[in-house]
Amino acid sequence: MSGMDTVAKDAGAERTNATPHATAPETQPAASPRRRRLALDLTLLAIVGLVLIAAVGAGTAAIFREFYSPSAFVERYLGMLAQGRAADALAVAGVAVDSAELEAAGLPATASDALLRHDALATLTDIEIVSEEETAQGTTLVTARYHAGAFPGTTTFEVERAGWVGLAPTWQFATSPLAVMDLAVKGSMSFDVNGFVVDKRQVSPDGVDADPTAPLSLLVFSPGIYSVSVDTPISSTRGAAVLSDSPFVNVPVDIQAFATPQFVEVVQERVEQFLTECATQEVLQPTACPFGFVVQDRIVSPPTWSIAAQPTVSVVPEGAGWRIPPADAVAHIEVAIRSLFDGSVRDVADDVPFIVTGTIAILPDGTASISVSGPDPQ
Repeated sequence: MSGMDTVAKDAGAERTNATPHATAPETQPAASPRRRRLALDLTLLAIVGLVLIAAVGAGTAAIFREFYSPSAFVERYLGMLAQGRAADALAVAGVAVDSAELEAAGLPATASDALLRHDALATLTDIEIVSEEETAQGTTLVTARYHAGAFPGTTTFEVERAGWVGLAPTWQFATSPLAVMDLAVKGSMSFDVNGFVVDKRQVSPDGVDADPTAPLSLLVFSPGIYSVSVDTPISSTRGAAVLSDSPFVNVPVDIQAFATPQFVEVVQERVEQFLTECATQEVLQPTACPFGFVVQDRIVSPPTWSIAAQPTVSVVPEGAGWRIPPADAVAHIEVAIRSLFDGSVRDVADDVPFIVTGTIAILPDGTASISVSGPDPQ
């Protein structure tokens, strides 16, 4: 019995000791979900990190395009012109030029900067950057659309890297966006550009000795619309609108002003006064006058003149001044003439047709000097 009990106890002990080994596999399923959750969390964190990196990258790219790209650089320049900030636009890197740069580009080295100001700017609206393209030379071509006044336009600017500010690039115009307006205004020493009054003597390199017929070289912003007109008491034009849409080129403009009705009326009065004064001379050939009378005999008494028909004058431009084209007029003479043959006296009352011409010079003080004469004998 005791031997059997011992065996039984030993067997029970073995069963007891074996219990932990039998229950150990039941703990494995509890550890596996934790590992799966950890892996899932790590995956989610990785996805979030990638999304954040992508967002930061996209945001950085957007910021670059908005503030630091060549297109942004050009758009800021155009915005300054749209706001009338001429001085700020001129200070943008690559805009201002010197005489050497103008000469190297085949442009007039003495071009005036008189129009590079707020008062000479017109409206610039609907600005839109439409393309940005890198060139083989390392520059970037930026094309913009806009409305200059009422006129639609497109301009391509050449931009190049200027340096860095921290991690941000800076830019400058590789080709200045300025242009030169080669402006010839005939018939007036002054003119308006977008309402800004310009006197040729103030902007010409010759100063007060400026040739009134010579073109003036004036720097202008591109893009820009420039309305040139003349509106003075002497002359006027309907005006001409010039769109400057190409950087660093020469834009020729030729404008002819015509005499105003008021000016023609003044000239008419002066001519009539001149002829009336001529008629006061009691001689057959009034001095410096376009009419006279020729007789072969002797006159008994001084002749009497009057103007039977005044000319209807017109005024046309000629070079730096004006000209009175030939106009018909009639003088009347009354004179007693003694015949050299028989001594008889006869009273003569004749109408004497003549032609009036003249030139008009505009003096530096703005007054007109009118010279009336007869037809050129040649």
